Amino acid sequence: MATGWPGEPDMAFDVIVADGEAAANDGKPVTDVVFDFGNVLVRWDPSAVMVSRYGRDLADDFLDNDKSGFYDACNMLDLGTDRADVYRAVAGKHGRCWADMLKFYLENFEDSLLGNVPGARLLVRDLKDAGIGVWGLSNWETTTFRIADSRYPLLRELDGRLISGFVGMIKPHADIFRQAFEDFGIEPATSLFVDDKASNVAGANAVGMRGLRFDDPRALRTALVDAGVPIPALEH
Repeated sequence: MATGWPGEPDMAFDVIVADGEAAANDGKPVTDVVFDFGNVLVRWDPSAVMVSRYGRDLADDFLDNDKSGFYDACNMLDLGTDRADVYRAVAGKHGRCWADMLKFYLENFEDSLLGNVPGARLLVRDLKDAGIGVWGLSNWETTTFRIADSRYPLLRELDGRLISGFVGMIKPHADIFRQAFEDFGIEPATSLFVDDKASNVAGANAVGMRGLRFDDPRALRTALVDAGVPIPALEH
């Protein structure tokens, strides 16, 4: 079963990556941190929606992109594609049953949001207290983003956000990163991007911004401290 986002490159977790155009900025001070939202600041698990109506095997198959096109559909939605067009695309390529399950998922999206990622709220606060700019850059459909935004004050505590569905651009493409630099007034050379998807970290590197593929909140804090960001370190 091919679960998860398709086409993800191999990349270590929780280490600062500065490849390609970002290599020249390796070791420079970090003045701004740009966060993805899903599974970086807010926990997102689509299977939590499906458990209420679908058996385990069918729910697992729904999250197999090769079978259902779920993650391809998410990318279309995050880009701003109308839901009806996405349903038609899924039904045409994969079958009506998967389009119906996608509709059920979106109509009950709030159940996929499982709270703040542990450590995220205090990390954002510590960064702001240290004078570090804190920003959000997330692939998210407009309708479901409004649900998350209303439920999680953390997302509104950032200095600014750029959400893909509102601008018709999507990570990992360079255009949305460049739009973020312009909107936020930040420099890629002194910024760090944190995302759980390796492809998005690679996209940040391609426009000169260092990145970190997130998995563990303790390891993220340690990586930031090691990079010279003046926040409290872990106590042992």
